Amino acid sequence: MKIIFLPFLIVYFAFFQPPSLSKTFIDVPMGGNTFQTNGTNNDQLDKNGIQSWNAIESVWSTYFYSETARKVSVSIEYSAVQTKNVLDISLNEGKFKSIVLKKSSNQISGAGTFNLKKGYNIIHIKANEKGKATFPKIKNLKIYFQGKDDFKFVRDNIDQRFYWGRRGPSVHLSYEMPENVKVKWFYNEMTIPKDKDPIGSYFMSNGFKEGYFGIQVNSLKERRILFSVWSPFPTDNPKEIPENQKIKLLKKGGSVYTGEFGNEGSGGQSYLVYPWKSGVTYQFLTSVEPDNQGNTTYTAYFKDPENAKWILIASFLRPQTSTWYTRAHSFLENFNDELGYLNREVQYQNQWVVDDNGKWYSLHKAKFTGDDIARRQYRLDADGGVKGASFFLRNGGFFNSTTPLNSNFSLPPSTQKPDIDFKSLP
Repeated sequence: MKIIFLPFLIVYFAFFQPPSLSKTFIDVPMGGNTFQTNGTNNDQLDKNGIQSWNAIESVWSTYFYSETARKVSVSIEYSAVQTKNVLDISLNEGKFKSIVLKKSSNQISGAGTFNLKKGYNIIHIKANEKGKATFPKIKNLKIYFQGKDDFKFVRDNIDQRFYWGRRGPSVHLSYEMPENVKVKWFYNEMTIPKDKDPIGSYFMSNGFKEGYFGIQVNSLKERRILFSVWSPFPTDNPKEIPENQKIKLLKKGGSVYTGEFGNEGSGGQSYLVYPWKSGVTYQFLTSVEPDNQGNTTYTAYFKDPENAKWILIASFLRPQTSTWYTRAHSFLENFNDELGYLNREVQYQNQWVVDDNGKWYSLHKAKFTGDDIARRQYRLDADGGVKGASFFLRNGGFFNSTTPLNSNFSLPPSTQKPDIDFKSLP
C-alpha cells in the first residue's frame, strides 16, 4: 500500500497546498469584508463571497486591520474557473501584481508577499488585460503570517454578521438628563459636515426610549426626515401587532407619509421627503407626554434655517405606555451594506430639555457606545467625542482613530437657549 499511494500523496501536496505552508494563516471572508469599489451593480457579492463578476472594470476591495506592521503572504480561495485566467492584486495604494488562476472547481492560488502597515489595510482585486471575461467566484483571502493573530475583521456570519459588518458599526451618544424631572421636550441641533453624507446614511438626532427622529440619505435624488415610534408589542412583523397595541396617528404635517415599519422592531413610521443639505445646521424638537389614560403621545418638529418655521412631522399615540421623555440620545448608522466602506460624520450641539412646568435644562454630558459589530471589534472605524462646541459621531471609511466604547465626554453648559413659542407650534 505504501508503494502504491506515496507517490500520489507527494504529487497532491506539491500541487494543491498553498505557499508558506509552515506559517499559520487566517481566512478573511469576502462575504463580510469586501466591497465593490468600482464597476456596475450587475456583479454580485453575498455571504459566500464574490458570486457573479461580469464587468471588466470592477474592483473588489477587502478590508482588514493589523495591530502590527508585518510581512505576510496572500492567497485567494476561488472556484468556477472554466479556463486558465489572470487577475491583478494590490495592497493599499501599491502596484498591482498578476495572479495566474488554474482551471479548477476549487483552488487556492498564491498572490505573493506584502508588507502590511499597522492599522487598516486594503487588498484590491481586479481583472487583468490578459485575462478572460469569465471571472472566478472568490470565497476567502488567506493571509499567512508569523507571530500573533492580532487581525481585526468580520470573522463569522452568526446572526447575519456579514451583513451588519458590511454596513459598518453603528455609534451612539447618550445624553445625561436631569434627575427626578418630568421631561416633556428634547431640543437638539445637528450638522452633517460637507461630503460626509453618502447614500445609506441615517443621522439620528432626537432618540428616546421608544423611538427615534432624524434625517437620512435614500438615493442620489431623495432625502428624508424620518420619525418612528416602536409598538409595545415585540415583533419584526407589523402585521402581527394586535389592534390594541398598534401605534395610532394623531396628526401629521403636509406631504408627510405615514405608515408602518418592520424588520428592526415594528411600529408607526412617518417621513417627509425634504432636500436637506450637508454643511447646514438643522433644529429638531420632540415631545413625549403621558395622557393619564395609559397612553403616551410622541410629537416631532423640524426647523430649516432657510424658512425659519417649525415643520410638523407627525404625532403618534403609543398605547399601554405611560412615560415622559427618557433616554435622550443620538446615533449614526449606515443602512446600505454595499456602501459601508464610505465615511460618515455628524455633529450635535446645543442640547436642551424642558420639563412639564416649562423649565429648561442644558444637556452637556454624553456617553459614547456602539453596536455588536463595534463591541466585537469586527469593525474599528467607530469614533465619537467632542469637536469645538459640538459632540460628534463618525463611522465607515475604515479609519484608524477608534474611540474606546463607553467613553464619557462633556461640554460647557450651553447658554444659547432656543427661542420657542410652544403654543404656536403647528
